[in-house]
Amino acid sequence: MNPRLSLLQPYPFERLRQLFAGITPSPGHAPISLGIGEPRHATPAFIRQALCDGLDGLASYPSTAGDPALRQAFTGWLQRRYGLALDAATQVLPVNGSREALFSFTQTVIDPAREGATVVCPNPFYQIYEGATLLASARPHYAPSDPTRNFAVDWAGVPEEVWQRTQLLFVCSPGNPTGAVMPLPEWEKLFALSDRHGFVIASDECYSEIYFQGEPPLGGLEAAARLGRQDFRNLVAFTSLSKRSNVPGLRSGFVAGDARLIQAFLLYRTYHGGAMSPAVQAASIAAWGDEAHVQANRDLYRQKFEQVTPVLAQVLDVRLPDAGFYLWAGVPEALGLSDTDFARELLAQYNVTVLPGSYLAREAQGRNPGAQRVRMALVAGVDECLEAARRIARFAGAPG
Repeated sequence: MNPRLSLLQPYPFERLRQLFAGITPSPGHAPISLGIGEPRHATPAFIRQALCDGLDGLASYPSTAGDPALRQAFTGWLQRRYGLALDAATQVLPVNGSREALFSFTQTVIDPAREGATVVCPNPFYQIYEGATLLASARPHYAPSDPTRNFAVDWAGVPEEVWQRTQLLFVCSPGNPTGAVMPLPEWEKLFALSDRHGFVIASDECYSEIYFQGEPPLGGLEAAARLGRQDFRNLVAFTSLSKRSNVPGLRSGFVAGDARLIQAFLLYRTYHGGAMSPAVQAASIAAWGDEAHVQANRDLYRQKFEQVTPVLAQVLDVRLPDAGFYLWAGVPEALGLSDTDFARELLAQYNVTVLPGSYLAREAQGRNPGAQRVRMALVAGVDECLEAARRIARFAGAPG
């Protein structure tokens, strides 16, 4: 058995099940879950139809590189969304969702024979970064976050000696769970560090199409192009249809960037067995080619955040995120509850599920940056999310 499996920590949702063991949720309230970031809007009918129409492809083995029409769908979307012209043959690759891709890309990049192999990731963070790092025989370094900047990552807080050992950096923008978007000057700093130390940047952008304020979020490839880095050296961006198109069960996304890294990743995936089903490819082509359903999806999230945020802001430290579908809320000191106790008592008294923030972070630099916060995923319908917000407000001490 691989001994490094013992280093993996339980996934946040497993910890949540353990936390709630023995609790009887309030029978007087219908259950509402804001705990899991699983899109629950309806999958567009045209995507379902494209999936069905592609079933004849099940009679053939798919290519790991994907059908040329699929890769053209990727580059077409990148052109429309970011104004970028990538080579469909060498700079994009289909993946079976961003989680699978982030894990396998880490195994492709890391050289465990190099002393002190290190992967830098945000803190709080998406747990796949940590698991992929450990199973690649590297060590994670948790970059501190800045509460005064909506928990944006403080890259300057990473010591120089850590950067010297770094082989891979995970960037998540818009961030999970905070929704913070990284501006161009921060990208410029990271590119300079990558040039100096030779590490690869993996830019996780699966929330890029859910935004509420002004311009759409800046992407990593877009930032590179603005800074004259047209070859996207040492940069790969990861994106997915799950949140954008409400198809988490489709397991479809793509990576794009440095052709040298894409070539190595294709080799790894050929042995790894990462080919995308022809039916999924057909549905993906349809999804990437349409923006009307994405705008409608974004409008639904905007309605929820506009109604829910003011209700919660009466009693919690919470603000509208830059992007994404999470609220990252502080637990009021007056309640005298930890973030885990808050989640337990809220379920018991009002039958609403939220995720303790400490489950999404690790103690580093003397603190757990997720402690005393909870993550709320506004993935249910508008009315259900608003009802959950009202219950949370009453639980936290709002009048009435």
